[in-house]
Amino acid sequence: MEKNKCQLFTERLILRPWREWEADQVRILPVATGKKLYLPLLLLGDEQESMIDRYLDRGEMFVMRNREDKPVAIAVVTDEGDGILELKNLAVDPSFQRKGYGRRMIEYLCGHYRQRFHTLLAGTGDSMKTLSFYRNCGFSHSHTVTDFFTKNYDHPIIEDGKMLKDMVYFKRDIRPS
Repeated sequence: MEKNKCQLFTERLILRPWREWEADQVRILPVATGKKLYLPLLLLGDEQESMIDRYLDRGEMFVMRNREDKPVAIAVVTDEGDGILELKNLAVDPSFQRKGYGRRMIEYLCGHYRQRFHTLLAGTGDSMKTLSFYRNCGFSHSHTVTDFFTKNYDHPIIEDGKMLKDMVYFKRDIRPS
């Protein structure tokens, strides 16, 4: 049976003791308490704290730490029912962006949840940077929520010089093949 990208990636994500790690290796850990300690990273993925508060307590949170134990990336996912998991927040520290850590987090989540869920949803603003990121991570367009940002945020959300208006949802099948 041919392995999908998620299976291949998960097999390469080997967790070893710190002293044996190579420079680009990370560990991903669940965060059950003290989630607000990661607020600076969370605000990179969702810039209004009151919006984060809507999902943080009910969501499962993961932190990616590098060899120096520095938080590199964060993710929060929620169970939306009927086998659907939603990625509510994905953020990578700016000094570690564009190095594959966001993709690594998504692949980890796919592997971690593949036995309990069939679909991973991710909502994002209509900016070329994020749209291409999700497409490159194996997601396809699901649906769009019109005026999401203008109706739910207390200030304009600007990304890549563009004011965000609509929430674009992507989906990815995460079932084992």
